[in-house]
Amino acid sequence: MNLKTAPRFRNVVLTGACGGLGQALARELIAQGSHIALLGLHRTALNELAALAPEKCGVYVLDVSNSQAMQEVAADWLAHVGLPDLVIANAGVAGGFDTAQADDLAVLRRMLEINLLGPATTFQPFLQALRQQPDAACALVGVASIAGWRGMPGNGAYCASKGGLIRYLQSLRAELRTSRIRVYTVSPGYLRTNLTAGNRFAMPGLMEPHAAAKAMLQAISQGREHIVLPRRIGWLSRLLACLPDALHDKLLSKQPRKPRVGEAGATAIPGLSQPPVKR
Repeated sequence: MNLKTAPRFRNVVLTGACGGLGQALARELIAQGSHIALLGLHRTALNELAALAPEKCGVYVLDVSNSQAMQEVAADWLAHVGLPDLVIANAGVAGGFDTAQADDLAVLRRMLEINLLGPATTFQPFLQALRQQPDAACALVGVASIAGWRGMPGNGAYCASKGGLIRYLQSLRAELRTSRIRVYTVSPGYLRTNLTAGNRFAMPGLMEPHAAAKAMLQAISQGREHIVLPRRIGWLSRLLACLPDALHDKLLSKQPRKPRVGEAGATAIPGLSQPPVKR
């Protein structure tokens, strides 16, 4: 007799569901039979995902840095579906940065709002509800980046936001260690998404979003609190980190810089006025 297995995660909240990794995660979770709240900025993309399992998906359009909006989404999902057993703070933006350019200070501010404040805003209302149920178990997952392990020339805003996220997740993990709530840090290397499409430098270990989504969910289900995608790129980064800073900086400085907002190949940053593209 062929019995259908229960999904590894029954009730999931996912931000950044419109993007490459987010869409791949959503499709994988939907295929597993999870109830899933799809959060993002583009209703059409979210509706297309929800159409795969209308009875199990909820669509919410919001900015993840908007605490009031996130609390309203959480209240609605909790009332209709209940406590999640998996919350993935996946929403993120990327772009080059130059401290000498006044306009780029707004890029840094907005990147911190989305990449660093966003996960805390996402977790807050669900963590509050979970604490009212001491026996409730849940995985809180923050999608950081290997770029958060070390600063890179021309990428200070992104590296700072992801490095801050790694430390925030580390703090939250320690706070919740004695509870049934687990905190996971995901550090992808290069994924084939819109965020990397304009990169003008080599991307070793480039990974397809669907492969990253499968590996990520499997690692979470296995209880691995620190997840690197793919694993070998983590070892490469650790090896480079053994070099003296001056040598490391010299090697990195020879690489092309990530496109800044307004340059060809740059990805748009939601909530930020986008200047004309510079050719």
